[in-house]
Amino acid sequence: MIEAIDALGPWRVTASADAPEDAIALLSSQQFDSVIVDLQLKRGSGIDVLSWLQETGRARSAFVAVLTNHALPTYRERCEQYGVRHFFDKSLEFDRVLDALIDDAQRRAHP
Repeated sequence: MIEAIDALGPWRVTASADAPEDAIALLSSQQFDSVIVDLQLKRGSGIDVLSWLQETGRARSAFVAVLTNHALPTYRERCEQYGVRHFFDKSLEFDRVLDALIDDAQRRAHP
């Protein structure tokens, strides 16, 4: 995902994490416009990150997408409860998250 975003041009990935507590610490310490979360992290669940984004109100102002191999309706519904508007199946919709990221950037540039 990092290479794909970097290849788009004007964007850059400023951080990545493989555990929810690491992701939350990074997100707490810097400004961000976008967050792409995998539900199954190496150590823990991306749901914890989504919960933190919602609790802090950052899910309302940032582009938040879930890209996961666990694209079951139950997970989609749970993510929607955390304010996620973009939910993609990693094996089938990888490129769609990039399209949604571009669309969001264009919307922000031309409100």
